[in-house]
This record gives sequence, C-alpha cells and structure tokens, in this order.
Amino acid sequence: MRYRGALLADVFKACHVPRMAWRPIRKPLPTGRQATTLPYTNLKNEKSRMRHYRRVLAIAGSDSGGGAGIQADIKTISACGCYAMTAITAVTVQNTVGVRAVHDVPADIVAGQIEAVMEDIGADAVKIGMLKSTETVRCVCRALGTFGVGNIVVDPVMVSTSGHRLMDEDAIEAVMTVLVPMSRIITPNIPEAEMIMNGGTIDSPEDMDDAARDMAGRTGVSVLLKGGHLDDTTLVDVFYDNERKEIRHLSAPRIPTRNTHGTGCTLSSALASMLAKGMPLGDAVEAAKRYNNGAITAGADYETGHGHGPVKQNY
Repeated sequence: MRYRGALLADVFKACHVPRMAWRPIRKPLPTGRQATTLPYTNLKNEKSRMRHYRRVLAIAGSDSGGGAGIQADIKTISACGCYAMTAITAVTVQNTVGVRAVHDVPADIVAGQIEAVMEDIGADAVKIGMLKSTETVRCVCRALGTFGVGNIVVDPVMVSTSGHRLMDEDAIEAVMTVLVPMSRIITPNIPEAEMIMNGGTIDSPEDMDDAARDMAGRTGVSVLLKGGHLDDTTLVDVFYDNERKEIRHLSAPRIPTRNTHGTGCTLSSALASMLAKGMPLGDAVEAAKRYNNGAITAGADYETGHGHGPVKQNY
C-alpha cells in the first residue's frame, strides 16, 4: 500500500508543481526552557486588556408566544447593548390572544439558576418580573441577598395583557414586604398599583401622583408608575425618585396600536440595562422610556397573531 503523502506527491507532479512548493516543512517542537516561551505566558496581561459586557440578569417567566416575559427581556437587554442572562421562574402556555396555562419552575431550580449565573458571570443589574408563588419570591430574595446586587428593578407582574392572573394572592404581600425593599425601583402599571394599595382606585394623573408617593413611602424605594391604562390621548408615566424625593412626569403621545404585548417587560428590562451602564436613576428612567416608546412605534404597523401583538425591540 502506498502512503497518502506519496499519492499527494503524484498529484502535484501531474500538475507540474515544483518540488519545493509541496515538500512539507517540519519545525522542531520547543523543548526544555524554550517551551516556556509560548504565547500563553502572557495570558494574565491579555486578560487585563479584555473588554467586559454590562451584564443584566432577568428573572422572569417564559412566554411561548415570544412577546413578553423572558423572551422580551433578552431582546431588550441585547438591543440596549448589554449581555442578557436568565433565571426562568415559570413556563406559560400563551400566544397573542391569551394565557392558557402556567407551570411553576421549582423554587430550588430558580435559585440554582441565579446562583450559577452570579457565581460565575455576575451582574451589574437585575430585572425581576413574574414570580407566581410566595415560595419563589422568598427563594429569589435569599439567592440575590447572597451577592449584594444594587441595581434591582422589580416589575410586579400580576396580570397579563389579556387579563390572566399571573401571581398568587399571598405572593403579592411577599413581593412588597420582602423583595421590593431589596430593590432600587419598582415599575407597576395602574391595575398592579391598585392591587398593591389594596383596592385604591387610580382614575387620573393626580391620582397617579398620590399613588406613586404612597408606594414610595411604604417601600422606601423609587416608583415608576405607568399610565397606559388611562384613556387620555397623551400617555403620562409618573416617576417618584425616592433618592431625591422629587416627582417627574414623563409624557408621550399615545400610539394607536393593539401591539402592546410586552411593553412592561420591555420598559423594565431597558431600565435595568441603563442602570447596568452606570446611568443615574433619573437619566436611566428617561432613557428607558424613550426606548420603550420607540419599540412601540416601530412595531405598531406589524401584524403578529390574532390578539395583542408584540412591540419591536430591535428597531
């Protein structure tokens, strides 16, 4: 049997390739002291010159329709130029029309995801969305408490866009008394704020001011109260900055579209991303609001499914 190299030589000869062009060149491997001069000796210096992502951990439920939840979080965080990591708290069976079922991920698995990410990669900010049960809320708090993350954004997801309840009744109290005090800011919409306030009603921008102050006073954290559920032609969100003890009104024209699925997830993930980049809280809120408005505008004319379509995070 002829060697493979001999066959290759015959091919080169038939093609009139000069012998020196196909003769293999063999260099001796480094030995002894010479072997220590490989490029890996500068690995430490190379590592010091490596770039680093701004890291955001999203703790939320999965939306099989892709419009909200962890799917919207990943799209948003990535579009905002940060590195997205996840801890999935629940698997929902849903589409643009509604939620058909919810399966809780066991609390120890949720905590395990958080610990695995934080021990290895770390996070500059954390966005927390759907936490269905009290057990999950407490487990998340214990896991996060170990690592001392400062920029925690809590979006208290209680009811889906289609009206499906996504949080157990007793879990609301756990969120407000255990989780929210660990956070920097919460981002409820009007129905969620009314549930937090145990039945109080919010019917006007003035009511929103009072509610934002009330929630900040109860929790000791800043509040971004979203006004999309009011019927005014101008959409006004109320931001109470508990760090400066001041209130701001963030207004934008209402966009005529039914594609509003995932707006809350998108806003809170954008806010976490801006905080991860080191923005002051007030600037981060305004930047996240601008980004969210842009995502709604960009997705307004798309038709996705037969219900409330998603916004367009990658505009």
